Amino acid sequence: MTFDIAIIGGGPGGYTAADAAAKAGKSVVLFEERDLGGTCLNRGCIPTKALIHSAELYHAAKSSENLGVSAQGVAFDLDAMHARKKEVVEQLRAGIAKMMKADKVTVVEGHATITGKQQVSCSGEVYEATDVVIAAGSVPNLVPIPGIDGPGVYTSDDLLEENPPKLSSLAIIGGGVIGMEIASLYANLGIEVHVLEVADRILPPMDKEIAQRVTMLGKKNGMQIEAKVNITGIEGEPGKVTLGYLDKKGNEQQLTVDGVLAATGRKGKLDGLFAEGCDWEPEINRGIVADEAGATNQEHLWVIGDAKARNIQLAHVASAQARNVVAAICGKELPVDMNVVPSCVYVSPDVSSVGLTEAEAKEAGYEVKCGKAVTGSSGKCLIEDAPSGYAKIVTDATTGTILGAQLVFPRATDLIAELALAVQLKLTVKQLAQVIHPHPTFCEIIGDIANELAE
Repeated sequence: MTFDIAIIGGGPGGYTAADAAAKAGKSVVLFEERDLGGTCLNRGCIPTKALIHSAELYHAAKSSENLGVSAQGVAFDLDAMHARKKEVVEQLRAGIAKMMKADKVTVVEGHATITGKQQVSCSGEVYEATDVVIAAGSVPNLVPIPGIDGPGVYTSDDLLEENPPKLSSLAIIGGGVIGMEIASLYANLGIEVHVLEVADRILPPMDKEIAQRVTMLGKKNGMQIEAKVNITGIEGEPGKVTLGYLDKKGNEQQLTVDGVLAATGRKGKLDGLFAEGCDWEPEINRGIVADEAGATNQEHLWVIGDAKARNIQLAHVASAQARNVVAAICGKELPVDMNVVPSCVYVSPDVSSVGLTEAEAKEAGYEVKCGKAVTGSSGKCLIEDAPSGYAKIVTDATTGTILGAQLVFPRATDLIAELALAVQLKLTVKQLAQVIHPHPTFCEIIGDIANELAE
């Protein structure tokens, strides 16, 4: 069977590329060995947020007396939460399948292997394609800690599958996005949570002030958070797992919990991707090396998403790269600017950022002027009894150009798009201040900062 484009992986990058290619008039075959939607839909973004939403509702019902609402007998049912999560996932997965059918994309179930130049094998069949796009996604990356692959130690995939372990206490190794989102989920359910991070602070890639604020709010919600630790080993069994570590002062510590989550990042899913002896294998350096358009050092072989080396592992990055790679294959200009990528963390409250932090802007040589507002000054935040947070806009003091922004308040993950647009278009705070922000809203905070900076 021969196609214009073969795509390996049916996640956000893969199915977006298939849709774009089909709309460009290309014949497409899409390979997926598990479920359409990939990690994001089935074991990542969507199930995590569905469960977090349920947990936040439970937490709100338990702590709303100061709003004049008193609820009795409030309880959570983890099985029911996962059943509802499953409904959401299945509905979205069905939507992707329907889109592929409408696009006349040939979807093949099974593990796909690149066996030669412009050749992919799957389930005993050989497929030829002019161009091959790798969108294989990622798998959990377990760091070399004694016992990390033992009983009672889970990955995020395990905790998001059906029939998850019932835990009354959880230790999380890693205070990155995955670790902190699951920490927020369990803490909102009243479960004992310990977060252990090897770096100087949680959420290492983000602004230091965000890390400080999320740490404070996490501890207020009952989390135990320790940074600058060194995990020495894990032993035990489900229900009684002992984790040994050195704290920030170098003292030996032990922690016994029902289970441990290894949230130590993800790596490109490359095992078994190339057949033994395949002479079409590209350069690999912790992922497949490629340029901005996704082109590897092998002609007609492309890569996008988590399988790409030095890539930001986010679903919306993979989707954007999918649009670019199809344009490149079709000989067209790349439609998406990959230099401005918003980042989101779904904790309580939301965290989001885009562009440069204040420290990064100064390091880049800008004379920096920042504007900041706290949630206590927002009528909408006070109305909704939002946890203490803030919004911050970073600008070039000379020109007023918006360089970046960081938000820690409700709906921040929805509102960051306005600031991403401002950064991408190189708008000034004066231009942003010309936009009327409705009252009372969360987005009003952004308008208030812009007005202040524009004066």
